[in-house]
Amino acid sequence: MNRKQRKVLVRLIVSIVLVAGLWITQECIPDCALYTNRWLTLALYLVPYLVIGYDILRKAWKGILRRQVFDENFLMAIATIGAIALEDYREGVAVMIFYQIGELFQSYAVGRSRKNISELMDIRPDYANLENENGEWEQVDPDEVAIGSMILVKPGEKVPIDGVVTEGRSFLNTSALTGESVPREVNVGDGIISGSINLNGLLKIRTTKEFGESTASKILELVENAGSKKSQSEQFISRFAKFYTPIVCCSALALAVIPPVVILLTMGGGNGLTTWTEWIMRALTFLVISCPCALVISIPLSFFAGIGGASREGVLVKGSNYLERLSQTKYVMFDKTGTMTQGVFEVKEVHAAEGITDISEDTLLEYAALAESYSTHPISKSLIAAYGKEIDQTRIRDVEEISGNGVLAKVDGVAVGCGNEKLMRRLNLPFAENTGVGTIVHVMIQNRYAGYILIADRLKETAGEAVAALKRAGMRETIMLTGDRKNVADSIAAELGIDKVYSELLPADKVSRVEEVLDRKQGKEIVAFVGDGINDAPVLSRADIGIAMGAMGSDAAIEAADIVLMDDDPLKIAKAIRISKKCIRIVYQNIYFAIGVKLLCLILGALGIANMWIAIFADVGVMVIAVLNAIRALRVKNL
Repeated sequence: MNRKQRKVLVRLIVSIVLVAGLWITQECIPDCALYTNRWLTLALYLVPYLVIGYDILRKAWKGILRRQVFDENFLMAIATIGAIALEDYREGVAVMIFYQIGELFQSYAVGRSRKNISELMDIRPDYANLENENGEWEQVDPDEVAIGSMILVKPGEKVPIDGVVTEGRSFLNTSALTGESVPREVNVGDGIISGSINLNGLLKIRTTKEFGESTASKILELVENAGSKKSQSEQFISRFAKFYTPIVCCSALALAVIPPVVILLTMGGGNGLTTWTEWIMRALTFLVISCPCALVISIPLSFFAGIGGASREGVLVKGSNYLERLSQTKYVMFDKTGTMTQGVFEVKEVHAAEGITDISEDTLLEYAALAESYSTHPISKSLIAAYGKEIDQTRIRDVEEISGNGVLAKVDGVAVGCGNEKLMRRLNLPFAENTGVGTIVHVMIQNRYAGYILIADRLKETAGEAVAALKRAGMRETIMLTGDRKNVADSIAAELGIDKVYSELLPADKVSRVEEVLDRKQGKEIVAFVGDGINDAPVLSRADIGIAMGAMGSDAAIEAADIVLMDDDPLKIAKAIRISKKCIRIVYQNIYFAIGVKLLCLILGALGIANMWIAIFADVGVMVIAVLNAIRALRVKNL
């Protein structure tokens, strides 16, 4: 409990003790002079009433001054003051006490859920160990660290800024980022993201981003801004409350005036004062019942808890509107490389050309690796990794990279060319056609076609399970879009069980394919696209819902996306959809429950069947139940 909540609790205890004391003495000693005098009794009950209700009265008065009259504070003030004016002192004070109990519970529940989410997202680093000009380490604010600086991360410390490990080896706890409890091992040369916790080894890191652009800062920014993008349900509740409260106030006024006037005119009077008192009491009960707290509080809380629960699982949702739309997803479209595959290429096969006897497969791979050693392309890196030896740069000269074709170089004075079919045609060399699943690197040595190397991307371990989980979640269609060759794309799609595949696409072609699906979808069905590359940014923006891979994805893709998967696990797509569906179920449960109970109690109150105690349940009780239900959206571990 915070200090404000403790103060309210103290006021509640004081007012409850005072009311209980007055109630007991009034029942035990009815003839006591304190209670036979109307004004003295009023003064006694006003003490606990003002102790617990002065802030509500103040808020109601401020609302009147700002011309924002119709809110829950106004309803409570009118209802309780009216009850006291009708000499129902205990009911008037009791309504205020129970209302404040409900407000305290709601405040505590929201605070707890926010604290849980904050603890889960406790990734903001307090400092960075920066190497200064003298080679010494000093603690500085992470904002002061420039790109390319050397920082030190000790065991138990948070990684403050994204970078590359230059020295050391350790395991990282990335659970706050990805939701995965298994530590991740990092070595020299590995990329490292801020917000991770260094578990054991000492790491020296060269920063690759500024603090404001690092992963931890981006995540916190996404979570903090998520509440600003309201769902349709929240917008509906806001509009509903705006019109609902004035209507019930006018209805209560009509209930207090019209029936007694009609009775007096048609029945010739009778006990007019009793008639007026009875109908005014019904109107006050009507006002208490009508308070829209349950809806106004529980619906945003449901979405807040849903976004927090998703964050715990490594799924960042940029707003409750996206969480709501995700629940209506029926089409999921994927990029291939980096989304369903690891984006890590490896050499699968090496084939020397027929008739070439003086060049072995090992020599073919050696020449290819040396020729490609100056390139940073993933395929080049896979050739160097397969070669497995240190590259001697003195053996290589006259390197020429031909965009869209490949590389020409001289290795040990021998002309070498590595590339695709276009390069072989450019060199007027006959080459072996190959239909293997993967990327073919053709090799020319000394102006002869020497053979080819087959390189393939590895599927992510959970890719097949992810597609199956999406189908179980009710997806109408799964579609893969890729710029890769048709035979490669068809093979991967068949292995994963994807319904449709479109291959050899440019970024503009991917947008066109998404638009085709958008045109044929029905009603409120949502089309989601999942990607990771900078070339996926236009498609992520065009789809109804864009989902980006956050760990290895490009900054452009993450910025364009509505949802970010922090550990690049495609299985989290289905989990995010299940989280959104649970959240929406809870939202509609609260809407139907709150409106249903209130309508029933309003009718009973208007008919004089419901008294002020039932009114308290219809307000405070319904609010407490709705808030408890809303908090369930935070629990998503076993979905």
